Amino acid sequence: MKTLTAKYIKGLELLPENELTEVFASIEESHGIDCVNWKEFPYSPEVSFKAAFSEKAIAIRFEVTEDHVKAVSLEDNGPVWEDSCVEFFIGNPVGEGYFNFELNCIGTLLAAKRRSKTDADMFTTEQLSQVRRICSLEHKVTDKKEAGQRWWAVEVIPFSLLGLENVPAELNVNFYKCGDNCEKPHFLSWSPIGLPEPNFHCPDFFGKINFQ
Repeated sequence: MKTLTAKYIKGLELLPENELTEVFASIEESHGIDCVNWKEFPYSPEVSFKAAFSEKAIAIRFEVTEDHVKAVSLEDNGPVWEDSCVEFFIGNPVGEGYFNFELNCIGTLLAAKRRSKTDADMFTTEQLSQVRRICSLEHKVTDKKEAGQRWWAVEVIPFSLLGLENVPAELNVNFYKCGDNCEKPHFLSWSPIGLPEPNFHCPDFFGKINFQ
């Protein structure tokens, strides 16, 4: 099983944007989202992430370089997976199912507590507001085709949204990059997926993230 260890940063959820950027710059370990699981979709943009945590939250910074940066979804819980999108799935640490956090390149978020791909409790507006989002791109419709475009996004997720009161020893997770309606549709993962067709809703293939 693929594993990684998040970096402890005291009070990261309260840091202003510039300090949070400096914190992630100081983290040396970066992880690639580079598994091309389906040969029908060979396009592989350059994608990586860094993971950090505090007593209250987990934070992920995604770095992306791709040739088509697209964002149409402006409202939370819309079809962000059709855009230039990064995703973070977490096995439910206190019960069955899993959580999915899907963030397009301009900071629009879809989040839910799921029993399956088609059976979910979508996050409420209040829950969505608890997920801090910082993106390099402005929150507006974007559709730019040019080789080597770079963007980044940070999301800070309180452990309380996962039903946790304290930092867990570990979580079952996977990280993804997709763009269903981009010029070159792609479906990349951090932990490899052994299924015949694209599907990220597959906890059997999650890896683990450890907390120091």
